[in-house]
Amino acid sequence: MREVAELLNAMRDAGVIMAYAVFGAIAQMRYTEPVTTVDADVLVALPWSGGLDLLRPIYEFLAARGYSPEGEAVRVGDWPVQFFPVFNPLTEEALAQAETVDFEGVPLRVVRVEHLAVIALSVGRAKDFARILAMLESGSITREAIAELAARYGLADAWAQFEARFLG
Repeated sequence: MREVAELLNAMRDAGVIMAYAVFGAIAQMRYTEPVTTVDADVLVALPWSGGLDLLRPIYEFLAARGYSPEGEAVRVGDWPVQFFPVFNPLTEEALAQAETVDFEGVPLRVVRVEHLAVIALSVGRAKDFARILAMLESGSITREAIAELAARYGLADAWAQFEARFLG
């Protein structure tokens, strides 16, 4: 994962991306017990907009450094890495408020727990619901914090349904 962190910082420093933050299962591990995952998900802000191939400059940057695509990801060391441009106000805020942590001496930006939970709620797959439950069980977030952020982003009904289904 160190190689991924170094590469993300190099991409930002070169202006290929404006900002990044790891999210998904990799970010969840900062707040809960380790979980199984096969890839690293990275939220990115791009310095350009429009066009059909938003990620092309990222893939060109990576190809110039010897990294090649594998399906929807690019293998960086042991990790397939998937890049997701910010796609709504929630992910924009998640990226803006991400925290910088030290990963083996390399700075790495990680989405905060409340944004991880509400992004998972918005996606709504079974594994996303399991992720929310794990964060609650670890004590890294409260139901009230999720409810507050969910309400700000129009997900109050989704949160109420989640609570009724899983938290009784």
